[in-house]
Amino acid sequence: MLDHFRGEIQGIVDRYEMQGPQVLASQARSLHGKLTAWLHGRHHLPSVHAELFRLTGQTAGLLAYMAVNAGAKPAVADAYCAQAETLAEHIGDTQLQMWAAGTRSLSLYYQHRYAEADAAAAAGVDLAPNNDQAIRLLVNGRARALARLGDRRGAERAIGRALDLSDQQPSLPSGITSCISFAPYSLARTLANEITARLALGDTSEVLSCAEQIDGLIEVSDSEWSRALVRLDVATALLQHRRPEVEHAMALGRSALHAGTTAPITSVWQRANELYQKAGRWHTEPGVGDYAEELRTWRSRPQAKSIVSGSGAALAPQQ
Repeated sequence: MLDHFRGEIQGIVDRYEMQGPQVLASQARSLHGKLTAWLHGRHHLPSVHAELFRLTGQTAGLLAYMAVNAGAKPAVADAYCAQAETLAEHIGDTQLQMWAAGTRSLSLYYQHRYAEADAAAAAGVDLAPNNDQAIRLLVNGRARALARLGDRRGAERAIGRALDLSDQQPSLPSGITSCISFAPYSLARTLANEITARLALGDTSEVLSCAEQIDGLIEVSDSEWSRALVRLDVATALLQHRRPEVEHAMALGRSALHAGTTAPITSVWQRANELYQKAGRWHTEPGVGDYAEELRTWRSRPQAKSIVSGSGAALAPQQ
């Protein structure tokens, strides 16, 4: 039965970026309910009991991450994160604690609560500064939040530490790892997050350089979201360049929206909206009008409407 539960969790992770939270939330909720029933309904050997804690914590973590991506109310992600952290702490699973801290930081980041997002990520790093889970906490949590706060020194220090820690790992995953995976960040995903931090710092040249490094991996990846997000970041960088490339930026923005349509998520919506706001000074340009129309079409899709409105009833914690 434990093998069956592990397989279900891995199946959700493997399919997540193709199907999205709107499709997989019900399966994750059902699995969470089964694991909770098993955890409370029987007397188990200590090793089995500990594994049930871990698997229940992982499933709560998946639901927390889905809540962020689906634009659910922040309390939903917070409740699932709290459960994942409590269960992980009970069995001494530091990696799961760190992963849950990273997801809590992600939720705060998309609420624009950047100082709190940084604090949550920093607390996660403090649990085990040399653990490979610290890579995600540093570059996705601390660097991006500090960049939004205008703390260049702090953001660059977090990026540098994440890259150093990546170099120290004997074996990181290759390619673009799934955003919801419990595995450590691959170098390509670390660089994709550096792009977002560099964009907030106004480092246009570094944004374009990092994007060029991972362009091949992004294009062959199964991750539509990664393609969409990197293209949106590059498009924004092109507008911020000392010689703005408006047509090129808007063309990239339109292709990003096409790439992120299968399963819309909050991060694509927020970044696409920010690109449109940046393009406001060129509102008379035809490319900007075309992008605005593409954005209206994107947000009118049924799955996207729930993200824009911030509803997420399908992910509400079970009582």
